[in-house]
Amino acid sequence: MQILKNHNLKPYTSFGVDAYAAQFVTVTTLTELKSALALPTPQRLILGGGSNLLFCDDFDGLVIRICLTGITVNESASDVVSLHVSAGENWHEFVQWTLAQGYDGLENLALIPGVVGAAPVQNIGAYGVELGDVCDYVDVLNIETLAVRRYTPEECQFGYRDSIFKRELKDRAVIIAVGIKLAKPWVAKINYGPLASLGADASAVAIFKQVCLTRQQKLPDPNKLGNAGSFFKNPIINKIQFSAIAALHPHMPHYPAGDDIKLAAGWLIDQCELKGYQQGGAQVHTEQALVIVNTGSATATDIIVLAKHIQTTVLARFGVELHHEVRFMGRDGETNLAEVSCG
Repeated sequence: MQILKNHNLKPYTSFGVDAYAAQFVTVTTLTELKSALALPTPQRLILGGGSNLLFCDDFDGLVIRICLTGITVNESASDVVSLHVSAGENWHEFVQWTLAQGYDGLENLALIPGVVGAAPVQNIGAYGVELGDVCDYVDVLNIETLAVRRYTPEECQFGYRDSIFKRELKDRAVIIAVGIKLAKPWVAKINYGPLASLGADASAVAIFKQVCLTRQQKLPDPNKLGNAGSFFKNPIINKIQFSAIAALHPHMPHYPAGDDIKLAAGWLIDQCELKGYQQGGAQVHTEQALVIVNTGSATATDIIVLAKHIQTTVLARFGVELHHEVRFMGRDGETNLAEVSCG
């Protein structure tokens, strides 16, 4: 385990913005992780795939990059395949691997960037499926005691892009592995968007290919155009507010969310004619308004100013507040878009 000083974080985040960490270390075993957590530092950041993170400044602390790998399979039960997956495994490559093994059930979650350990934090989801639907458990290392504990799905408190790991356990625990359970026999989930056209007999591989095709058409490849995927969450509003907006926009896409209504943030941004809108080197993607891209020279300030402009514009037109899905990291730790300086 090598401790690097004043290390550039640009290669480890999908936005591709320059920022430096006072200390940086990559861990590949649980023993190394425990040793890294014992290093003296004013603050630390656990880094996975860096696909949902914007460094707004240099980080005055220790960044620990999780590269724990390995997959264990248990097929002893007749009605489920159980997979124990280390936190550092690439999520999309893991989905591809499951299909190659004949383990169907994750195809709707194809091409989501990041690593397995980050999936429970955000409760990643796409095309009608969320991580919480297939999660069996999450193994967590307590930062203070260095003890490992297994959390059940109920204890994870999964919600829309939310979990206990974003709240009570934030900065107190590190996810080291995730248990995935895939039901047998498999049932296709094709009720969402472009998947409906595949028909009831669609195979898991066909769904996987359609999801990949759709995402590739709508979302830019972060290896070619820096971005963090969906920048904002889809807002959830009450039915009274929805009725008022829908009266003016009857064709507005919307989805049930318990007693409330979920709107499509991308549609709201698009209606404000912000596709292609640019601030310095940061731009609202020309094909998907929910994505902010780094055209090649964007600074963190460019992205922040653009994101705040989007929020202000949508609020002025629709009365709907957009909340960012991307995490913001300042010099002294995590912050939020409202508090980040644009200077």
